Amino acid sequence: MLNSGDVVDLDLGLPQGREAGFHHPAVVVSAQRVLSAEPSVIYVVPLTSMIRGFHSEITIDPDDDNGLGVRSAAQCQHLRSVSTGRIVSTRGNLGAAKLAQVREMIAIMLDIPT
Repeated sequence: MLNSGDVVDLDLGLPQGREAGFHHPAVVVSAQRVLSAEPSVIYVVPLTSMIRGFHSEITIDPDDDNGLGVRSAAQCQHLRSVSTGRIVSTRGNLGAAKLAQVREMIAIMLDIPT
């Protein structure tokens, strides 16, 4: 079962424009109560090792818990829904504090009061 904050590898197929594509790591941001129902579609934020310093990016340092090999950025501006069938593997989990930062940035981007 997936957990909120899991770092997964996805097969996103061919990208259009500037969206993430191909095989790409991402963080699962769907609520745990939703994931507990084992949905077929979840919300993710793609991760990139090309850190551009955008306000909408949350920087994540690699550690044993998240399974990342290099410093990465959660691209909150690219929030998307994907089929769970796109998940190739699970690397680890960001942890509650970093997941909260990602979700806070998503709320800012969507103008949702926090």
